[in-house]
Amino acid sequence: MPRASAASPTTIDRGLLTELVGYALRRTQVAVFGDFARAMADLPVPLSSGEFAILVLVERNPDLSQTALARAIGVDRSTLVPILDRLERNGLVARKPAPRDRRRHALALGRRGTRLMAGYVAAARKHDKRVRRGLSSREAAQLLRLLDRLREGAR
Repeated sequence: MPRASAASPTTIDRGLLTELVGYALRRTQVAVFGDFARAMADLPVPLSSGEFAILVLVERNPDLSQTALARAIGVDRSTLVPILDRLERNGLVARKPAPRDRRRHALALGRRGTRLMAGYVAAARKHDKRVRRGLSSREAAQLLRLLDRLREGAR
């Protein structure tokens, strides 16, 4: 096994990793999520990209259940609950008894979430424009289609 060297990140030999789609996606994800965090940093309640996705889904799907939300974002309920707790503490999400089954919670934007949503959307759009800047609109649309195909292939 070769000895580890003190190579800089730009000169390190990544070997097989440069050929692996998953590795390239992960490196890209880290960079994109970092930019997203910087885009949200100055807002009253900074959000991660996952938290932003939750707010969008809750806003677009009135009375969404926690179970349906967990399925939509691809996490189990036990992972989702502490995230919803934080969003609820900050007034961004509200839980209420589900209209058809009072044993379950239905989700809605909280008052503060409703007030702040336009700022979150504007920051997300600005971030997305920034990370797409090296792509034409046609290339960006193609990338989204290719990512959908990759996701399907991974199922």
